[in-house]
Amino acid sequence: MLFDNSKTLGNSKMRIFLIDEYIKQFVNTVFRQVMFAEFEAEAHAMTERNEALTLAGLNNLYRNLEIKYYGSAITLDEKSDLTWARIPYFYRAFYVYQYATGYTTSVAFAKKILGKGQDNAKTDESRNAYLDFLKSGCSDYPINILKKAGIDLSTPTPIQESLFVFEEIISELEKMLKM
Repeated sequence: MLFDNSKTLGNSKMRIFLIDEYIKQFVNTVFRQVMFAEFEAEAHAMTERNEALTLAGLNNLYRNLEIKYYGSAITLDEKSDLTWARIPYFYRAFYVYQYATGYTTSVAFAKKILGKGQDNAKTDESRNAYLDFLKSGCSDYPINILKKAGIDLSTPTPIQESLFVFEEIISELEKMLKM
């Protein structure tokens, strides 16, 4: 668990608040940005199929993706369909993936550095790998630098681990709210 039960988190109301904030940020940064990338990929595919990119067509595409990603958890209206039009990142090809990969990478680093269930030497090694990652700057492609630091984004593992942490945190919040 990324959040420990130490006194530094204060009372249970503060802990609930922090966990809720984490959940909201995870949803907005991982799920939503991946949905944006899927929207962008399909919009590009539409042009490759020589389909016109119309307001109605893009609105429909966005609505269907929101239903796919969120189901009945959200209420949609006509204004919701236009959300895609206010995303400036669509003008930089697949930039939105940087949010999702950055967040899942951060979760992977945090798990390693916190060393849940690991000995101190392993935790120190993980911290040093993270610092080396930061020192690397632009010396190589980001995916290669991350691989050297022990996080391989060419596999589903970091994303799966992030989703597992997300699930743990939701479970913890549910337990706390039942108290």
